[in-house]
Amino acid sequence: QWRLVESGGGLVQPGGSLRLSCVASGFTLPYYGVAWFRQGPGKEREGVSCISTGGDTPRYADAVKGRFTIFRDDAKNAVYLQMSSLKPEDTAVYYCAAVDRDPAYGSNWHVPSEYDYWGQGTEVTVPS
Repeated sequence: QWRLVESGGGLVQPGGSLRLSCVASGFTLPYYGVAWFRQGPGKEREGVSCISTGGDTPRYADAVKGRFTIFRDDAKNAVYLQMSSLKPEDTAVYYCAAVDRDPAYGSNWHVPSEYDYWGQGTEVTVPS
């Protein structure tokens, strides 16, 4: 049975860093495009970053460019999101999502309906 499990969230002061992990079980994540989404309080879910199966062509939302880095470790069946210079507006539940193709090469990588598999989320809080 497939699972995506996120971890690494927590409470961090503005300017701090966190690394989120997304580990897959029941399927081979290197064959899947993977994205990170987030949903803040009272907000819609939004695409944060996406990585292709080959690990190239990372995509980022404008709000996180230069601060967040997505990368994958195929040996660990995992994708990570390194977040730096965190701001209060980054406060959200962060989800990883996967699909057996590469949304990173298209214009809809940030659209939730592009992805078939979702984790349960990990909460990130950056107080103001």
